[in-house]
Amino acid sequence: MTDPALDAEALRERAVASLITARDRTTLLTSCVDEPELTAQHSPLMSPLVWDLAHIGNQEEQWLLRAVAGHEAIRPEIDGLYDAFEHPRAERPSLPLLPPDEARRYAADVRGRALDVLEAAAFDGTRLTEAGFAFGMIAQHEQQHDETMLITHQLRRGPRALTAPDPEPVPLFTGPSEVLVPGGPFTMGTSDEPWALDNERPAHRREVAPFRIDTTPVTNAAYQAFITDGGYDEPRWWTAEGWAHVRRNAITAPLFWRRDGGQWLRRRFGVTEAVPPDEPVLHVCWYEADAYARWAGRRLPTEAEWEKAARYDPAGDRSARYPWGDAEPTPEHANLGQRHLRPAPAGSYPAGESPLGVRQLIGDVWEWTSSDFLPYPGFRAFPYKEYSEVFFGPGHKVLRGGSFAVDAVACRGTFRNWDLPVRRQIFSGFRTARSEEI
Repeated sequence: MTDPALDAEALRERAVASLITARDRTTLLTSCVDEPELTAQHSPLMSPLVWDLAHIGNQEEQWLLRAVAGHEAIRPEIDGLYDAFEHPRAERPSLPLLPPDEARRYAADVRGRALDVLEAAAFDGTRLTEAGFAFGMIAQHEQQHDETMLITHQLRRGPRALTAPDPEPVPLFTGPSEVLVPGGPFTMGTSDEPWALDNERPAHRREVAPFRIDTTPVTNAAYQAFITDGGYDEPRWWTAEGWAHVRRNAITAPLFWRRDGGQWLRRRFGVTEAVPPDEPVLHVCWYEADAYARWAGRRLPTEAEWEKAARYDPAGDRSARYPWGDAEPTPEHANLGQRHLRPAPAGSYPAGESPLGVRQLIGDVWEWTSSDFLPYPGFRAFPYKEYSEVFFGPGHKVLRGGSFAVDAVACRGTFRNWDLPVRRQIFSGFRTARSEEI
């Protein structure tokens, strides 16, 4: 029998490590630019970096200090300033936000107290504290905002502020272009992943017809072929809404791309470089992904198809936590955690391959699916409706898999992301699928 005290200590160590990893990344993202860059709004789509910094601390205070520990509020007067639903991003620069140094002190004060709470936590008694859920939720929340801040860094103009080594070069992938995923039921979602968020729950059986899916995400070279063939000029590849969107906004290539003579260039974190042909395409919206798939005679996979390709192990007729099994990700499995500032070449990370032979399902780029963001059967909002429930419906499309900007704590085979179909500043790509003829 497992000793409960040992389980609690392992949970405590995992929670401490996850919180520290997130805060180290937050510090990197907010210390590499000067104060005017922190308080500026680099795009109306994004908050000033200093808003994210204090918001991270405020969420931690509300959930770990107030909800879990029952402490009195430290700064109750700022709750409204950092309520993401009360103030749209475009309005946040006009708010009386905490200056950078004060925001840092506030976040550090909250963190010190939160670690004291964690040291004494029993991890039982309520659903919020069971298995350390609240601490995992806050670590995931901070990492999600770290990804948001990395997007802001990509959008900002000026010299490069961040550096990271490139992924290891790999030989050009020459494996099969697609993989057959067998039809039949599989278990989708989870009921026993301790830190899974509400929209990943509960586990349920889902029937999927046989289909074929790309072995790797669609590459820049493949997407350039779509552009060269007049993909952005041919309305038959686009939904009516997508065609109106690209016409209205004069979109003719992925975000941050531009043509220079016979060469495509892109801007990446302050550096202009040639578009690498073998990397997964990045910064495309759902409409672009859908149009490419139609042009290629294929389609985007449904969310259920994507998850079956990523988790299903036919040998045991089971759904694993990750494509490679149940073990936590390592650098050999996937490109995660801002370890690199770009996707790895298509076909990388053979150790992360699924039992069916699909690669790079975790990390590198978020992958658009054809599915609307909807609740699973038996869904219950927890611990607040604003995390998932308010976004359900046809207005948001599901993305899966995580990008190079996602930390492992906020990325697993069941993790669900969602966004508006027009969004391109996010680290989004895709792979295509087709139904198997029976």
